[in-house]
Amino acid sequence: MESNGRAPAWAAALIGLVAGAVAVGVSLPVAALVKASAFPVVAVGDAAVDLAPAWLKEWAIRAFGENDKTVLLVGVLAVLAAVAAATGALAVRDLRYGLACLAAFGAVGLLAVLTRPGAGPGDALPTLLGVAAGMSALSRLLRRARLGPPPLPAARGGARGEAGTAPEPGTAPGTGAGPEAAERHGVPGPAVMRAGEDLRSFDRRGLLTAALGGVAVAGIGGAAGRLLSGGAEADAARSGVVLPRPAVPARPVPAGSDLRISGLSPFFTPNRDFYRVDTALLVPRVDPRDWTLAITGMVDRPAELTFADLMGRPLVEADVTLCCVSNEVGGPYIGNARWLGVRLADVLREAGVHAGADMLLSTSTDGWTCGTPADVVLDGREALLAVAMNGETLPADHGFPARLVVPGLYGYVSATKWVTEIKVTRFDRDEAYWTPRGWSAKGPVKTQSRIDLPRPGAVLPPGRTVIAGVAWAQHRGVDAVEVRVDGGPWRRARLAEAPTADTWRQWVLDDWDAAAGEHTIEVRATDATGRTQTAERAPVAPDGATGLHAVTVRVA
Repeated sequence: MESNGRAPAWAAALIGLVAGAVAVGVSLPVAALVKASAFPVVAVGDAAVDLAPAWLKEWAIRAFGENDKTVLLVGVLAVLAAVAAATGALAVRDLRYGLACLAAFGAVGLLAVLTRPGAGPGDALPTLLGVAAGMSALSRLLRRARLGPPPLPAARGGARGEAGTAPEPGTAPGTGAGPEAAERHGVPGPAVMRAGEDLRSFDRRGLLTAALGGVAVAGIGGAAGRLLSGGAEADAARSGVVLPRPAVPARPVPAGSDLRISGLSPFFTPNRDFYRVDTALLVPRVDPRDWTLAITGMVDRPAELTFADLMGRPLVEADVTLCCVSNEVGGPYIGNARWLGVRLADVLREAGVHAGADMLLSTSTDGWTCGTPADVVLDGREALLAVAMNGETLPADHGFPARLVVPGLYGYVSATKWVTEIKVTRFDRDEAYWTPRGWSAKGPVKTQSRIDLPRPGAVLPPGRTVIAGVAWAQHRGVDAVEVRVDGGPWRRARLAEAPTADTWRQWVLDDWDAAAGEHTIEVRATDATGRTQTAERAPVAPDGATGLHAVTVRVA
């Protein structure tokens, strides 16, 4: 199986990369037919997310923001490319080495796939077929480049090198034939043979032709995977959803809820600007016609709801601010929207929640789980199975066909997107995704405030300057916001109106007389229970960051 080792480095890398692309391209449409989570590339990425320590995840969110999953996916593909190139380098030395490398990497993908939530034996098929296709491509590429074993020679008439005749150049003594016979007798033949022809020399054209064929196979596989995945159908079905009028409209937003100051976060966050933090490496594309929500666990009447069932129920509008527990003090992972959906409390009461149940373990279509305190959902607040956001059918990024929205709790314990099951259970019996990773089982939102204007590091002209931002204490409400400059006295800011205690409030201090020099501006909020935001700094783990947001500016 050994080659002559005459392949240039670029050719070895190309052989490995094309073989790897074929493996991925074949596994993708098979995974689309079996199950999206059976695609080994995504499974490896999801496993990396699950196994990463909390500090690494926090660092990734701080460093890359909502692009953290894109960076991870690019990283996985980069590692795949490096391994594929190394596989090609090994294969031109000995095909067996390359095949072993592909098998080893396939084993990693297989392990990642089979350890995903809900995985079954059939989920192994995309990886197995992909690896088999990659091995076949690797062998073919080597043959086309003339780097594989030489073909057996055709029989020739007339003996050469018999007794009394001179052997042909390159013939081993006593073999009675040319180089081919010498090799058959265990004596290596020369690389250059008859009339200078090298049967094992590198064939650039053959390799490039075969590589184009491999790329075509990979491309066709990728396109087929996209078509078979149903993503386009799911997007089309989402576009066709007609939202009914709410049976219970939201309260009218008071005229003074949005101060309309340039650079200040608007009262309603546009869908395109709403933060996204989740563990899904690729956004699930769920066809609402195939979607169901199971209500299971400690209930008298387990139920299964379809999307049509949800849309046929009385729908409620509610203005609710959502916040991620990963939000640093003054961070961007918070937004306010008008949600439309079914009251979760009504669904649970119909199912008949058992006495003693204190947790709702909700599961996403990608296997992520969330533990929500049951008493919070049942205490009268507008906890929704939401189907729309700001007057638009839920975007896929934000949970279409349905997601949970529970005011007053951080998203990791309240805001399951692409929800498919709600299990009524107990905290002492079940754990959600983040709890064994060091996060608190319950996550009430802490009273916080943020300065939007002026921006950190801004250079301002002397004179009267506007300081403005937002403050939040969901389901308690914000009663006051105070600002101070350079450690001076706290001054009361003017608050915008808020329709309910479940949304943030804008605030402004528009009479600061800015003098030349560098200044530090701080803000703090007081909620409706009388509790003022603490100045003590704490990290986001295990249950949300604390401290005062401060910005430093220069006046010149």
